[in-house]
Amino acid sequence: MRQDPSLPAGQVHTLYIDSQALACNRLGDPTRRRVDVYVPHGHDGSGLPLLVDLAGFTGSGLGHVNWKNFGENIPERADRLIATGVMKPAVIAFPDCFTRLGGNQYVNSPAMGMWEDFLIKEMLPGIENKFGCGGTGKRAVFGKSSGGYGAIMHALWHPDVWAGAVCHSGDMGFELMFATDFAHTLRRMAKHGGTIASFIEAFEASPKVSGDDLHALMTLAMAATYDPDPDPDVLMGIRLPVTMDTCELIPERWAEWMKFDPLEIVDTHGEGLKQLKALMIDCGDIDQYNLVYGARRMTRKLTAMGVAHRYEEFPDTHSSIDYRMDVSLPYLAEALSD
Repeated sequence: MRQDPSLPAGQVHTLYIDSQALACNRLGDPTRRRVDVYVPHGHDGSGLPLLVDLAGFTGSGLGHVNWKNFGENIPERADRLIATGVMKPAVIAFPDCFTRLGGNQYVNSPAMGMWEDFLIKEMLPGIENKFGCGGTGKRAVFGKSSGGYGAIMHALWHPDVWAGAVCHSGDMGFELMFATDFAHTLRRMAKHGGTIASFIEAFEASPKVSGDDLHALMTLAMAATYDPDPDPDVLMGIRLPVTMDTCELIPERWAEWMKFDPLEIVDTHGEGLKQLKALMIDCGDIDQYNLVYGARRMTRKLTAMGVAHRYEEFPDTHSSIDYRMDVSLPYLAEALSD
């Protein structure tokens, strides 16, 4: 809900991207993807920076432009920040990257789809050609949780594409956040037939989504992202990196997951971050997924490498922290407006 109805409102436009990059996905997900694009009041987008919003797990960019009770959606937040002079004008894109498994990590996967390629090779040209925004040196990516993970991963792998990135409470430090969840996932599977296929069948047939089952589904989505089984007969390519009876880590499988931990990747790709105009990492100091410890490790590594960045901890959990965008959106828009 708009805090001040008298503030001028920007426009939200809708685009559709017919993706070739997602055609390989084994989830049966649609390849035609909607992207909502916010353009500030008084602008047509031309020459403005482009900020790309990556939603957290179970979310979609489309949800970030919907009406929100007791708060603002992101276009309303941007309207307020811009109208009050806190934020410079910027175009903001909200892609729908939701999947059958409940979410996305925004990296390429032969099971989930080539989401990295979709964002960079298909979505960016579609938006920039239509609105005249962004371009080299004027693109940034931001997000929270899985979206924050996507933001830091894109910054690490593609500093030539993105000039800025903000990682709000993003996934890093996999042994603290994922390894402890495998036993929970096996217990939920046991409740629904004991196999991945029977669990997913029960989940999709249920008239009410259980929070415990949703958490287990997230683990299965990570498995399809980080270490998909190439066997086409394996449902959605999902295989876990633990034994199904004793929940012991399978070293070669877990090693594939760890290749996607930003704390591992920064050791080989961190130098590229020096190209960015803006890099910010923040996390709640009582984050219930233990992400603050990964964030602290990351800022320590970046500092040792001489990578300029902004790091902040705030007194909160992982949940309901959209207010942190009052810090990050002006930060990105300022850096990319030079």
